[in-house]
Amino acid sequence: MRRVAGLALAVLLAGAPVSATPPNVITKAVYTEPTTRYDHGILGDAVEWGALVLTVDFCEGCEGRDIRKVTIRLPQNRVFEDLAPRIIPDEDGLTHVMVVETDLALGARLAIYDESGLVAATPFIGRPHRWLAPVGAADLDGDGRVEVAYVEKPHLSRELKVWRFAGGELTFVAALGGLTNHRIGEDFISGGMRDCGNGPEMVTANGDWSTVMAVRLADGRLVAEPQSQPADQNGFQRVLACQR
Repeated sequence: MRRVAGLALAVLLAGAPVSATPPNVITKAVYTEPTTRYDHGILGDAVEWGALVLTVDFCEGCEGRDIRKVTIRLPQNRVFEDLAPRIIPDEDGLTHVMVVETDLALGARLAIYDESGLVAATPFIGRPHRWLAPVGAADLDGDGRVEVAYVEKPHLSRELKVWRFAGGELTFVAALGGLTNHRIGEDFISGGMRDCGNGPEMVTANGDWSTVMAVRLADGRLVAEPQSQPADQNGFQRVLACQR
């Protein structure tokens, strides 16, 4: 992936008031309102994002379409420090958007939004210039509920963390150190999710960027297996495509 609600959060809807009739389906999500109010530049430039725009179908399957745009605008002490928002489901198949949201004083957190605003978030890392790089979202243990995964501080502590997203809440599941998916200044995140027929796996590099790793969630623990590929972009592509 390449770079392309909470405190004082503003949610603006283009059109009529939000319908309470489900299901509302998010069909597109993009960042907007570029800003330089955060001086980190971890993704290769000084520009982050101040707002998130969702395209929402408020009556999917209805005879008449009801597609509108919702703008979620962060307060001045927050930015989206990210490449692109990711549309994910929950256990009921409802759509949400997973983002990296950063507080200028507290660093990054993983946050989940829908058209109404903030739904859930992990704790902020706790200090400025500390970031996390998403891996993806999937039902990692086959229980019908979605897990979200990211590498916290991929340039420092290099810790893969998994949280379960269910019932509108994020619950910590497991963590494993010695893994990473981003180098300082790169405008992309390496690896991601794959499924080679035995359930979803997270794909990252090991801590010294020598080998691609495939990581599974099994019995509440993260188990990493080295792959026979170097941790370069060709190696990541082969592993993600289930090639040896």
